[in-house]
Amino acid sequence: MSNLIQFVQEQFGAKANHPKFKAGDTVTVHYKIKEGEKERVQQYQGVVIQRKGAGLTESFTVRKMSNGIGVERLFPVNSPFIDKVELNKVGVVRRARLFYLRGLTGKAARIAEKKQ
Repeated sequence: MSNLIQFVQEQFGAKANHPKFKAGDTVTVHYKIKEGEKERVQQYQGVVIQRKGAGLTESFTVRKMSNGIGVERLFPVNSPFIDKVELNKVGVVRRARLFYLRGLTGKAARIAEKKQ
């Protein structure tokens, strides 16, 4: 049974060519939006606060501040609407889920950047 599932995922699963990123990293997601007949690419830049799931159902949540209000958006990793994902900064965090950022504002909400 597991061989059949693995075969189907290999054949029909969309292989995403995104860079490796984790919670705490700052990314820019280029997302295709279809409005009627037109299609455009919208950029969404923020901090990854979690990665969830595995395989075809894997997703990640990106949080950004928009006019002083925190906005979170959930993206499926294998979505055909994601044009590309750019890794802007690599953050240094000790947790896999950064939900504590929801209660922080200003300088307290900053994440230390990994030194090269």
